Amino acid sequence: MESGHIAARPVVFANHRTESTFEQIPIIDLQNMFSTDPSVRRTLADDIRDACINVGFFYIKNHSIPTECIEKAVAAAKRFFSLPIADKSALDIHKSPNFKGYTALLGENTNPENRGDLHEGFDIGWEEMSGSSRSDDGAMTGDNVWPEKLPGFREAVLDYYHAAVRFSRALFPLFALALDLPEDFFDDKITKPAAIMRLLYYPPQSGEVDDRIEGIGAHTDYECFTILWQDEIPALQVLNNDGKWINAVPIPGTLVVNLGDQFARWTNDVFKSTVHRAVNRGGVERYSIPLFFGTDYDVKLEALPSCVSEDMPAKYEVVTAGDYVKSRLEATYAHSK
Repeated sequence: MESGHIAARPVVFANHRTESTFEQIPIIDLQNMFSTDPSVRRTLADDIRDACINVGFFYIKNHSIPTECIEKAVAAAKRFFSLPIADKSALDIHKSPNFKGYTALLGENTNPENRGDLHEGFDIGWEEMSGSSRSDDGAMTGDNVWPEKLPGFREAVLDYYHAAVRFSRALFPLFALALDLPEDFFDDKITKPAAIMRLLYYPPQSGEVDDRIEGIGAHTDYECFTILWQDEIPALQVLNNDGKWINAVPIPGTLVVNLGDQFARWTNDVFKSTVHRAVNRGGVERYSIPLFFGTDYDVKLEALPSCVSEDMPAKYEVVTAGDYVKSRLEATYAHSK
């Protein structure tokens, strides 16, 4: 990126108010995200800016993650979730101090008003292909756990993990431009990618249904943004400002990006961390893979100067990214300890 070569526009965020709502989720073409033409990158950043302010969600097409890489990770997920429950439970997430491993059906409750989330999950964090992890992630320090009876599983999952992390880091210059910041503004804040990835399996849910049990209950995500691969089964729903659930229908060849709480706190809610849920009631199995990408865990989440003013003071206390993520995870899993 040719950082610093684009003239900043007048800052408008400090007095920002949004009353708009949305009926559909925009699609953004990233074919030119690495263009050497500053005006092309600015136009793309403007599209992202509008989506972040007004929706908090957008589809992306022409991303750089190879299809084969995604397909191998999905196949690995299907192999894992088909294991006997005893094998999966040996990796139970409650045994991990940093929330890595397996989550059983109803093992978490994202929406406190519900009775539990009807999915199985498998969570991992940063790990080199060589096997080394990090010992300086503060509240989130700890190793991944892996199943012993699935040859090639770790490699397929980590291959996609690292591809998604590389792509996520490449998005930050566009987010910086969208905030009228230098393109390299976030570079020193994502030196140790704080990314959590989940493999998710939603069993068929049909017949008489308890409305207090959903695939994943209504919630916002915890980190800066989420990169989501979803299969062809509709389930993801996004809540607009009118309280209406908008379907984020699967679109072949795309990924879904949604903003999380770290960006909302950083931008003083100029960027939206939008409530969403997954409701799989079509009577068939569903799989998805979200990667939650955030800042280094020691970064302080303090409102950007362009997003505060006398009329719009900072809304949130300053916390480190790691402490915030761990506190949200503790609340999510508290009911099932």
